[in-house]
Amino acid sequence: MRETIREGGGDGDTIVKSEKDQSWIPKIIKKRVCTTFVEDSFSNGALCQCGGARDAHASVALGDYFSTAMVNHWDSAQHSSEYPTDAFGEIQFAGASKRHSYFLRLSWDTPPSMVYTLITAHWGLPSPNLVVSVVGGEGRAKVKTWVREVLRQGLVKASQSTGAWIITTGLREGVGRCVGEAVRDHATAASSVPLNKVVALGIAPWGLVHNRTQLVNSQGSFPAKYYVQNTSRDSCCLDNNYQAFLLVDDGSEGRRGGETGFRAKLEDYISHQRTGIWGSGSIDIPVLCMLVSGEASMLERVDLSLKTSMPWLVLAGSGGLADFLSDLLENLSSAPAAQSSGEGDGEAGPSVDLKDRVAERVRKHFPSEAESDKLVEQALSIYQNRGFITIYHGEQEGPNDFDTVLLKALVGASKQRTSVDASPYNEELKLAVTWNRVDIAKSELFNGDIQWRYDDLEDSMTDALVNDKPQFVRLFTENGLNILDYLTYGRLESLYRSVADGTMLYQLLQRRLVERLGTVVTVPTSSNMPESPSKVAAENMHSGPVTDITLFEVAGVLELLMGDVCQPFYYDALGLEKISSKRRALRRASKLLRGDCFYRRERCLFPWASLFIWAVLQNRSEMATFFWEMAGESVLSALSGCKILRELSKLEVETETKLSMKELAQRFETVAHDVFSSCYQSNEGRSFTLLIRKSPVWGGTTCLQMGMGADARLFFSHDGVQSLLSQIWWGDMERNTEVWKLLLTFFCPVLCYTNLISFRKQEDHQQEEEGKPNEDAPGRDNDSLYGATIFSFSDIKHIEADSQGLSTPRTATIRGVPHSRRPPKRPFVVSRWRQFWFAPVTAFLGNVLMYFLFLLLFAYVLLVDFKPPPPKGPAITEYVLYFWVFTIVCEEIRETFFLGTMNWRQRIRVYIQDVWNKCDLTAIILFIIGLICRMFNWSYGFGRDILCVDYMVFTLRLIHIFAIHRQLGPKIIIVGKMMKDVFFFLFFLGVWLMAYGVANQALLYSYDPRLDRIFRRVFYRPYLHIFGQIPVEEMDVGKQWDMPCTDNITRIDSGEEPCRVLYSNWLVVILLVVYLLVTNILLINLLIAMFSHTFTEVQANSDIYWKFQRYNLIVQYHSRPSLAPPFIILSHINLFIKRTIRKVPSVKIHHFVLQLKGKAANRLMTWETIQKEDFLTAQNKIQKSSDSERLKRMSVKMDGMVKHLTESRDFDHRLRALESEMEYCSNALSWIVDTLAQGSTFKPPRPPPTLRDAFPSSSNSS
Repeated sequence: MRETIREGGGDGDTIVKSEKDQSWIPKIIKKRVCTTFVEDSFSNGALCQCGGARDAHASVALGDYFSTAMVNHWDSAQHSSEYPTDAFGEIQFAGASKRHSYFLRLSWDTPPSMVYTLITAHWGLPSPNLVVSVVGGEGRAKVKTWVREVLRQGLVKASQSTGAWIITTGLREGVGRCVGEAVRDHATAASSVPLNKVVALGIAPWGLVHNRTQLVNSQGSFPAKYYVQNTSRDSCCLDNNYQAFLLVDDGSEGRRGGETGFRAKLEDYISHQRTGIWGSGSIDIPVLCMLVSGEASMLERVDLSLKTSMPWLVLAGSGGLADFLSDLLENLSSAPAAQSSGEGDGEAGPSVDLKDRVAERVRKHFPSEAESDKLVEQALSIYQNRGFITIYHGEQEGPNDFDTVLLKALVGASKQRTSVDASPYNEELKLAVTWNRVDIAKSELFNGDIQWRYDDLEDSMTDALVNDKPQFVRLFTENGLNILDYLTYGRLESLYRSVADGTMLYQLLQRRLVERLGTVVTVPTSSNMPESPSKVAAENMHSGPVTDITLFEVAGVLELLMGDVCQPFYYDALGLEKISSKRRALRRASKLLRGDCFYRRERCLFPWASLFIWAVLQNRSEMATFFWEMAGESVLSALSGCKILRELSKLEVETETKLSMKELAQRFETVAHDVFSSCYQSNEGRSFTLLIRKSPVWGGTTCLQMGMGADARLFFSHDGVQSLLSQIWWGDMERNTEVWKLLLTFFCPVLCYTNLISFRKQEDHQQEEEGKPNEDAPGRDNDSLYGATIFSFSDIKHIEADSQGLSTPRTATIRGVPHSRRPPKRPFVVSRWRQFWFAPVTAFLGNVLMYFLFLLLFAYVLLVDFKPPPPKGPAITEYVLYFWVFTIVCEEIRETFFLGTMNWRQRIRVYIQDVWNKCDLTAIILFIIGLICRMFNWSYGFGRDILCVDYMVFTLRLIHIFAIHRQLGPKIIIVGKMMKDVFFFLFFLGVWLMAYGVANQALLYSYDPRLDRIFRRVFYRPYLHIFGQIPVEEMDVGKQWDMPCTDNITRIDSGEEPCRVLYSNWLVVILLVVYLLVTNILLINLLIAMFSHTFTEVQANSDIYWKFQRYNLIVQYHSRPSLAPPFIILSHINLFIKRTIRKVPSVKIHHFVLQLKGKAANRLMTWETIQKEDFLTAQNKIQKSSDSERLKRMSVKMDGMVKHLTESRDFDHRLRALESEMEYCSNALSWIVDTLAQGSTFKPPRPPPTLRDAFPSSSNSS
């Protein structure tokens, strides 16, 4: 049987895995078997009271004659025994569905905790936000039409929006069948929305299930084929629309009610579990029992669950027990009842009058019940706990707002449990958050009638954050929750501890935690038995890996993702901002975190930015977008989110998650581009300041630096960014200056004092200088406070010089700005000289010219003046070449180790990442090797060869120099992309080359031991074939070959040419034809097609690529000294004297960074926020005018109209009922009047009133 079950294809591995994972179930879960035959008096001894036949009982049961004689009533606990369960696994409904459901046969006394863990952890069903247990409606009684609509349109729809479990018997009869069909229909309609999927769970008696023997398999069934018969009629078969079945076994057969006790215990256990991810919600899972019709025997079930404070929703009008309870609670509650005199006593019971009225209603609704006294006592007990029961008149109210009905039923029950001091709306809010029903929260709770306090929203805010409910976060923020009070560093750590395992962020945090724990355990202790650090760290990890995550681990993850552009995050909170060494910071943090950690009670300095980082690290799109809207520095924040996501996507393994990260990163880059575009259109100067403003929030970086780190090509292609780069590139010269004027002035510097080159006007400088220092002066135009200093290269340097030694980036927005020292005004001769020679374009031009001279000198040395080794050489020109390369090396060292604020490891990593830096490094290393080798006679030739190759590398460096050119730059990018295509082509070519070369050599020459000839003929000669160089005389024996050859093996070994093999030459010719066909036609055309595709693809975006790469070149030449190699050594000496001897701080350590303080920074941030709000408003207008939004609004209006029509129909129905009642009353009164008029015992003082026409106009018209 098991072999037939496992047939059918590719699911074999999954089946074996499922079987292995659930092999422990029979060891823990038990079934029940009747072990005592208690004769049923109505069956003439053929049946036991358990429902089983006499022959079906084991010999042990039949042989116990003593107990059979003494026992009159069969009891499952006493007369059945437990055995390992033999029915579990997966069930497949034959001919009904391809989806498998889970099932388990278990004893009625199985612990519910074990079953709940099995359902959620092993079966993988999602934890519920609500459990609705539908009680009643069993058997083959017909379910009323309106009850079906309540279940379909009300219960299942509401459960779908809240992520609920619906528990029924799971059988194809009564209410269970209706719920199954409703779940199926809603799952089909919402197949594209996998969130909040409804889980239908069936809990049925094992002995009542039809064809249950098909499920029996002691090893488990994966799956079990279950055949359903008579699917059109109600039956006790399992319903294929349920996800899981718990088949409760009490040892009986064919009896109902065996699952009631276990079901009640499971509901009670679930009601004490927490909602949310890993139980992170603010409330326990709400459980609601829903009564539909029902029999009198269920009254005990209702009574017992009410004593455990379980809320109930009763469908009045559904019949049976539901009608009895609605009548009992509504009519008795409305009628006054006199309580007994002992009401003050805790044991006092209800009055005799109340008991009589309850007994009267019991007899009315259940006339055939014999034990009416017991039902009366249970009904009185239920009446005492009536606060937990909600009566729902579904036939009158309709199923539309059933989710609100569920919410109010649960809230009403919770008010019975909560204390008087608690807010009456807290429970309702927590339920709305748990169900993610922001519409209910807005209409019922945040409509302006309730004044919410911070304490009321705190827990719900945490629940909404952890469980990714951004709409509630927005709602709380708009209604009184102060994020500054809420987000402390301790709470931020708890948010990071709630990260779901299996995510990339969780793995990164765990790695950082292992590093810190390893540092902790290596601290020497007084123990005489030291343990290995890895072992102790592992023990610490097992003891509580998540709860130990702190801000230090978060800072480590952010440093990994953003360390190349930002200073470390959260180091100021941990007191590590002054520690530069990573190892020392690790030790200090480990020591700090072993203490009291007072920093956790402090407020987070930048709460919205911290939450934005937290959301971005978890790839939560909507949440991150909201936090971006709330955070300041919108352009830089969007670029930072783009940077984090793109770095995470490189580490992510799962393809779907990687794509979603890249998509969100692209969205943030687009947002940064659009917001900056709005800023640029508003004010050009301020937008320039925005780009180079040093951010106190994002680790002292700027928008340009973050955009470069995030590979934000679209952002860099914006005209505003390019305009700023052009301003910096040209310095104080006009951007439309011709190149020939620059060259002429370069060779004749005196021309800079003429009008040959146009410089910016001096008045602009004076206005900008006035705008810089005293920025708080009243009455000044705001525009003078922003961006004006950016246009001038020298002004940027002054700003950087003045800002040295002031407040750190973290405190820049808190402290005020001291009065800056204004640089002294220089004479015209000096200032104009600096304006020309200090511009990056001048430095670039000088470097280009000198580099051409360097290449000419290098070529002259190699071709003309390359002397022998010492003492005859080298020549003077070669010594000049050595010195020139030495100055180039000095400049590379300066750029790598003496620029920026990163540590040396980050500097080296950033340096190596650049392709052209690798080219420079290769050229320098080759030059040093060639220089050393050429100094010795034995390696002189090899050294010269190395220098020749090195000359090629130095010449290729020219490509990068000309990347700044607008026409050449994009073409260089296209060539770089095509190089990748060439490598793929060479791979295919190499395969064919080797295949043909080896075969051709073996066929032409039977024996040739010389490796040099083999290499040439196997690789080199087939390569030349591609270009038409085919030695036909050698390869075709029909041609005359003049080469002397021999067949003597001894002479061949000595080096002579072997003769060709003649008999297989025909195969050589065929291989040559095939080889030329594949290489010259197939592969070459493939390469051309690849080039064409690359060119077409890159050409459209080549301008964007070029604008992006242009930034690096401008940064490089902005930071370079004005003199080019070899004269740059003078600048290096000058820098050494300034930095080391005179201790003058560097003005170029940051690449055009502007640090604003005080009001200037606040005004810039306010202006940027206004532009962001304008952008979001415009986006909302566009979204509202879209077709989808119009359809959505139209759908809402139509729903409202349908609702009003339904209400009007209800009013019409009520009016008709009222008219019929009035007509009856009128007839009755007429009859009374006629009776009294005919009688002689009573004489009225006046005649009866006549009937007046209420509508005379209508009668007249008629």
